[in-house]
Amino acid sequence: MHCSEQYKHIYNRDPSAVAFCPYRICPLGAHSDHNLGKITGLAIDKGIHIAYGPKQNGVVELISLQFEKRAQWYVSFTPEEKQNDWADYLRGATIELNKRYRLSVGLSGVIEGTLPIGGLSSSAAVTIAFLIALCRVNHIHPTAHEIIMMALTAENRYVGVSCGKLDQSCEVYSQKDHLLYLDTKDDSFELIPQNRNMKPYEILILFSGIERSLAGTRFNQRVDEMKSAAYALKAFAGMEYGKFSETYMRDVPREVYEQYKTRLPENWRKRAEHWYTEFDRVEAGAAAWRRGDIEEFGRLSFESGRSSIYNWETGSPELKKLYEIMTRTDGIYGGRFSGAGFKGCCMALIDPAFEESIIEKVTREYLAEFPALEGKYSAHICHSTDGAGF
Repeated sequence: MHCSEQYKHIYNRDPSAVAFCPYRICPLGAHSDHNLGKITGLAIDKGIHIAYGPKQNGVVELISLQFEKRAQWYVSFTPEEKQNDWADYLRGATIELNKRYRLSVGLSGVIEGTLPIGGLSSSAAVTIAFLIALCRVNHIHPTAHEIIMMALTAENRYVGVSCGKLDQSCEVYSQKDHLLYLDTKDDSFELIPQNRNMKPYEILILFSGIERSLAGTRFNQRVDEMKSAAYALKAFAGMEYGKFSETYMRDVPREVYEQYKTRLPENWRKRAEHWYTEFDRVEAGAAAWRRGDIEEFGRLSFESGRSSIYNWETGSPELKKLYEIMTRTDGIYGGRFSGAGFKGCCMALIDPAFEESIIEKVTREYLAEFPALEGKYSAHICHSTDGAGF
């Protein structure tokens, strides 16, 4: 790993250890976790590595191989306001960990990502890998749920992204060759093993060539529109409602939505339509995976991608083109935008027998449409893996 070599070069000693957190894909369940929906996910065998060593003076010093600026703070005196750089997720995580456990030891670390940034929950992965390292140097042993909630709260409160717990849950709970099927309302989950009769598959990551950060997109606006729809539906139906921030689409029965949806502004109705249909797709997808029907599971993932374009109204021109090419390429079971859909990448479940022809066709057609992205666009074959160990 390059991060270990760089650590030794910078600090003139070997790192004490390397923390790792995988990236994740979400074939079904996108844009629903923040409103207590159900999701599916797989951790992939690419992710974030942090080579690190303890600093007894309580200083956190981090270098990223993806970004230029070095970041520093004290574990006991972390800035209470975000600094608007790549390390804000980790400052927020330090604060959350310090609320639960007494921190005295800092760390020096070199961070390396094994895929381009955008769409694979790199922010959650680096946060979890950092929490693992910071816990180890302080001899802290949190539960899996604590790690997920600390990483989520750092992103929500410190960075200001209104995401749900999809990313963190996939990156912690996943197991190789199992589909994570999670209900974000009560955190109950099942790891559904790959059926012995399932056709072989690989995970293809198609990076558009354009990186993105959720903090600079319309992600929060979409979440607010969905919450607004839930709030209005409750009012139309005479249901009890309290704070806007504590209102979720999961609280609104499907029959209430069907009865009053025509009274919603079009944008709000579209967000709600995506949520209810995605809920159905997740349940149908879990059943398809359970019986080994990768083709039906893939079809539902394509359908999810279509709803993300037309109902959630996300997707850059580049991602829409990748998705459109994928839908008419032999050997792809299904796929969609990976992540929020604002730039970033697409994921696909593919038949390994078609791997070369799929990559050739998608690459040729995509770069014909966006020739300026040659050298930035890339395709990567991945496989499922276990979630982060801590």
